[in-house]
Amino acid sequence: MGHEKRSPRIAHLSWGCLQVEGHDAAFKDAKLYPGGAREWDWRETGTDHVPGIQPADVEELLQHGATVVVLSTGMYKRLRVCPETLEMLQHNNITTHVLQTEEAVQRYNELSNRERVAGLFHSTC
Repeated sequence: MGHEKRSPRIAHLSWGCLQVEGHDAAFKDAKLYPGGAREWDWRETGTDHVPGIQPADVEELLQHGATVVVLSTGMYKRLRVCPETLEMLQHNNITTHVLQTEEAVQRYNELSNRERVAGLFHSTC
């Protein structure tokens, strides 16, 4: 039985649109984690393309029990990742993949079959 919460797969990605298994509404930017997914609203943490993904953006992923994190940098790689974020993940022994969005989706879906993977996905620039 599914006593282990599985990370939902990304069914489709196009510009400005992420469709996630088990969710009717499409997301523009999404947080995915073992057991669920939700809209990633940058205003919650004051995130912007520069300096980029902050520790506060990934904390929730760890709270859901992720052991692997995939961070997408956008379709044109305009979204950066703060050094503090990478340090925090390393400090928590979290395997981290920082990839262009299409590559990030592919890696995340591959990992979702066998790992407690979480990810932040930015579907535009």
